[in-house]
Amino acid sequence: MAPIPGSGLAKGLAVTLRTMTKKSVTAQYPDAQPDLPPRTRGVIGLFEENCTVCMLCARECPDWCIYIDSHKETVPAATPGGRERSRNVLDRFAIDFSLCMYCGICIEVCPFDALFWSPEFEYAETDIRDLTHERDKLREWMWTVPAPPALDPGAEEPKELAAARKTADKLAAQQAPPATEPHADEQARAAERPTRPQGDSKQQTDQPAPQTDQPTPQTDQPKPGQEGRE
Repeated sequence: MAPIPGSGLAKGLAVTLRTMTKKSVTAQYPDAQPDLPPRTRGVIGLFEENCTVCMLCARECPDWCIYIDSHKETVPAATPGGRERSRNVLDRFAIDFSLCMYCGICIEVCPFDALFWSPEFEYAETDIRDLTHERDKLREWMWTVPAPPALDPGAEEPKELAAARKTADKLAAQQAPPATEPHADEQARAAERPTRPQGDSKQQTDQPAPQTDQPTPQTDQPKPGQEGRE
């Protein structure tokens, strides 16, 4: 069926008329803060305790707006005769938000969950050079990161929680008081064991000894060769 000429114009005018009859609502920002969705890409927060200076975020950033500096430190051996190890220590972690395009690749590729999206968006500056925020500022934004959504009831438990629970159970087992001595357990079990009546023990003692089929040796018979002498 061919469309009626002018039907599209009529629909557009109907939408305009419905909008004109509604009361306009204006959010009085900044007095009234907007209600942002939980997955808002406002700014990137840094949890530097998880950062291992693997440089994945800086290498994968399309705009090269992440700056990382670090140095190596020698960690002494944990056990006598062990080998010393070296680890990277973070010196600087900065993001230039004048270049960032908020793609979220750095957050996705981070293998240790050191970067998160924060809904904060009020970080405008009058000078573009001030949009390069260091790790102290990124750390402040970390505390405004919303909690992750709840898992599905039938979902598998995260590996991190399972490993943490296993470690906690092992520490609790090590700190538990030692078990009682073996002889004390045996005495307790012996006290709880029922005693046997005396009649049963007497009946067992009156029973005759078992007979064996082996013949008893005879000592009175003469030895061979002694009959003629007598």
